[in-house]
Amino acid sequence: MVDILGRVIGIKELTNVRRKARTGGKKVVFTNGVFDILHRGHVEYLGRAKELGDILIVGLNSDRSVRKIKGDRRPLVPQEDRAFILAGLKDVSYVCLFDQETPLELIETLLPDVLVKGGDYTPEDIVGRGVVEENGGRVVVIPEILGRSTTQIINRIKERY
Repeated sequence: MVDILGRVIGIKELTNVRRKARTGGKKVVFTNGVFDILHRGHVEYLGRAKELGDILIVGLNSDRSVRKIKGDRRPLVPQEDRAFILAGLKDVSYVCLFDQETPLELIETLLPDVLVKGGDYTPEDIVGRGVVEENGGRVVVIPEILGRSTTQIINRIKERY
């Protein structure tokens, strides 16, 4: 996988980042998603997530986990490209691919100070909420940016072409 500035890392490196952040008094923010066909809504969401701390870590669903969740026709953009694009965004500190259907294992390992999800989730439905709050962290739901979604882009393409 092509890496940008060493920002696409595995779970082992992620634990080192977390340890150094804790020692240095830095706040770690975690979010996750598919980020297929990256668009303005994603970039605004990630910018708002980064405002909640010092280091923003994005858990990125692998192609295999995306297929399990969304079916065989997704993702449209392969994981290497999605990771490369995310890592190139100024607000993203690190990207970590995960193969499971949920990021629970990653969250349990990381124990972020802030766990962030988009407005299409309720706090009760957020995977990892319990473990984050039990360890002194908080969960934040960022309101959806209306009219900005991958599904809408796909539907527009299907209508037009």
